[in-house]
Amino acid sequence: MEIGIGLPATIPGVTGEELTEWARRADRTSLSSLGTIDRIVYPNYEPLVALAAAAAVTERIRLLTSVLLMPLRLNVALFAKQAATVHHLSGDVSGADMHSRGKVFERQLDEIKRIWAGEEKGLAGPIGPNLDAPPQIIVGGSVDASFRRAAEYGDGWIMGGGTPDQFRDGLEKLNEAWGAAGRSGKPRAMALSYYSLGADAERNADSYLKDYYAFLGEDLAGMIAGSAAKDADTVKQYAAAFEQAGADELIFFPSSSEPEQVDLLVDAAGI
Repeated sequence: MEIGIGLPATIPGVTGEELTEWARRADRTSLSSLGTIDRIVYPNYEPLVALAAAAAVTERIRLLTSVLLMPLRLNVALFAKQAATVHHLSGDVSGADMHSRGKVFERQLDEIKRIWAGEEKGLAGPIGPNLDAPPQIIVGGSVDASFRRAAEYGDGWIMGGGTPDQFRDGLEKLNEAWGAAGRSGKPRAMALSYYSLGADAERNADSYLKDYYAFLGEDLAGMIAGSAAKDADTVKQYAAAFEQAGADELIFFPSSSEPEQVDLLVDAAGI
């Protein structure tokens, strides 16, 4: 199983210098991916803009949105062009959506795939940029329709938070939907988790995660903060459990924007 890391793009107060240094450090390691999560009403950086900044300073590491609230991007053509631009600049980007809006979302997925394939729009022709290979589409969500959409429109599925047992159940549904859609090969299965390492691990996890998830209520936000991996043993346990559950990649998202957190995760995971 591959181990990726989240960009600190949602940590309040993160600077552009911290974000790009974080990306540089991650690119020098064996971490597989740099991921972003998404909120509209929160003082975070917009995911595709943050990934564009990361693309400018990295060469090896993959870039992905894990997750992206795509149904809130109402101009599908513009979104497709932005994602294709990041993909072209970096060589790799995945689009992942955690919250879907039913038929609107499905129309968006269909249109995006046609745009990336070079479909002409009016007299101006294809939107571009021209792509040798389109970005992967990794669909998120936990309802039955999410797995159907992943099979019909995507390249795989991501669980945006949860336990290895919940992931295993979701993977079973994904494989069933994949077969029902007549897809060949194996879908990509991913998950994300939180970590906070170092001397201020507890404080950083509480400060950030309780604030970010405050809209879920104090108890649930506290549960999420408490579940963040705060030592090397827990990082290894989480990685082993998700690998055993069948995950192809686990993305650890940080609770602090300090670039040294990249090195701490690499050391903790033993990669």
